[in-house]
Amino acid sequence: MTYDRDRIEALLDEGVRDKVYPGAVWALGDATGILAQGTTGILDPDEPDVPMRTDTVFDAASLTKILAVWSSVGALYEDGTLDLDQPLGSFWQEVTGHPLGAVTARHLLTHTAGVPLRAQLKNLYGTNPNDIRRGVLHEPLHRSPGEAVEYTDRAALILGYLAEHLADQPLDQLATARTWHPLGMTGTRFGPLPADLAARCAPTELDQNTDTHLKGVAHDFSARLLGGVCGIAGVFTVLDDLATFLRYMLGPAASHVRAGFGSEWITRSLTIETGELQPARGLFWHPAPGTTTEEDVWVHYGFTGTGMWISPTGGRWAVLLTNKLYYTRDRAPLTDIRNGFRELAFR
Repeated sequence: MTYDRDRIEALLDEGVRDKVYPGAVWALGDATGILAQGTTGILDPDEPDVPMRTDTVFDAASLTKILAVWSSVGALYEDGTLDLDQPLGSFWQEVTGHPLGAVTARHLLTHTAGVPLRAQLKNLYGTNPNDIRRGVLHEPLHRSPGEAVEYTDRAALILGYLAEHLADQPLDQLATARTWHPLGMTGTRFGPLPADLAARCAPTELDQNTDTHLKGVAHDFSARLLGGVCGIAGVFTVLDDLATFLRYMLGPAASHVRAGFGSEWITRSLTIETGELQPARGLFWHPAPGTTTEEDVWVHYGFTGTGMWISPTGGRWAVLLTNKLYYTRDRAPLTDIRNGFRELAFR
């Protein structure tokens, strides 16, 4: 498998010129490490002399679902603590007798649980975290489990609650203990960030309350509502940590470090688990748009402009981190760049 560095740089430079994002950081590699990496643009349009750097801290947004939830659930699965096909109500008293009790962890991981599609936590349950948890876990399903693939933030929120219940510790501590610390991911943590790290953070959307761009505070409203830590979003990370994470995923058996999850969880997750239902899904990961089953390229995105890809068959991973949300919520321009980047990184 090859890649085209010159065309990658030209593509990402064009994104800066077209104001798709202020700046971007990227890398690609294999099980041995980083093969190529680069930066383009600036950290913050308000400070045009400060360039984007490889150690820039990014609001990972929905990459939280992989870095914290998927990895933690995988550790519990490989421990034998969690059966993916056991109805939640049969072992989790909080949901016993409620609609969610008929759902399995596999349903949630494949986005086929039938839970409501929108979070709307404050509107539905208020601002008290305990009320929100109770409301989310007791909410009626909007369709039968296994009926359809529908991406929803609630799947990760519920799995985060489940992981906390089974491990008897908060999600941030669980992810740190089972994944981030063992892999040496020292630049990955839930926010809000301390001032020194926030200064290195790529700003996201304009906060109407303060008339400043969010920087070191999660863009995702649900994460902010829940104090910064939840399964939906809230993690901040750096390029090197994502490279370490994906490198481990390509070769856990050969790695000199060991996370709580290993090859069994990775292989199961990067396999289509949704049968004939569309869009196809693995466990939280999904096939990259525009790729074939034979190419075996999987992806997960974050709303702030983040994304990471992995191909076990090709022995390749790639990361593209941007703060596109600084300019717009329009997904189309970045979608084109993401797809172009993936094509050039997995040739």
